[in-house]
Parts: sequence; C-alpha cells; structure tokens
Amino acid sequence: MKIEVQTDIAGSKEDVWRVITDIDGCADTIRGIEKIEILERPDSGLVGLKWRETRKMFGKIATEIMWITDVKEHEYYQTRAESHGSVYVSTLSIAERDSGVTLTMRFGATPQTLASKIMSATLGRMFKGATVKAVREDLHDVKVAVEGSR
Repeated sequence: MKIEVQTDIAGSKEDVWRVITDIDGCADTIRGIEKIEILERPDSGLVGLKWRETRKMFGKIATEIMWITDVKEHEYYQTRAESHGSVYVSTLSIAERDSGVTLTMRFGATPQTLASKIMSATLGRMFKGATVKAVREDLHDVKVAVEGSR
C-alpha cells in the first residue's frame, strides 16, 4: 500500500519544520496521537531518533516503535517502523509555494510475511482509506499549529 496526502500551509518552511520535528511535543499537536515516549536520542541531528508512539487507529489503541532514518533539514525526514509482519516507511516533505508551503506525507506499507501479504490483499482497501483519513487529520493538525502560531 502506498499513499500520498498534501496540505497547503500559510507559513514558512522553518515554521513547518519546527512543528513536524517536535517529536516530544507531537502528542500535544496531533489529536490522533495519545502518547510519545522517546527511546533513543542521537547526540546531534534527527537521524536515529527513536520513539514509541501510541495512537487510536481503527477504533483501537495501537503502539508502534518508529525511528528517523533520513533527513534533509527544512526539506524532509523519513521514518521507519516494523510491525505485524510489515515494514512501514513514511516521509514528511516541505515544498515552498507562492503563499506558503505544501506539506506532503508519503506512506508505504510493505508486507514481509505470508500472513501480512494475505491481510494486505484482503483488507488493503479498507486500511488504505482509514490511513488516508488519519494522515489528512494529522496534516490538518500541523497546519493549525503552524498557522495559529503566526
């Protein structure tokens, strides 16, 4: 499964970057996230930052361990998680436009086990729709945080 969702934000790349890289505070910014617990913090930069994220998904509480694998400051960062027989890779990227920026989230789930491949084939459309909805809500919350701080 692969998805891409965008939102336009009236703010600078720096403003958006500050909000999306505040992993410690994202439970206060993004309504879908209930709790964040930092597990590993690199000496410098973001690559290697690892956290446990608890959120409500599909009506249930779900906890995943995620970490940042790649960064280009003020442009994008990429995260990875491995759970339920799949690898999940997300990228949040920022592109300037005339009156602000466009924030894009790309999300991909790659099943690794037979069971996860069967689940993906049978329930993939349902999960994709719910995932798109959750990502839209997350991006909207970032937009509100950035635009409200101006």
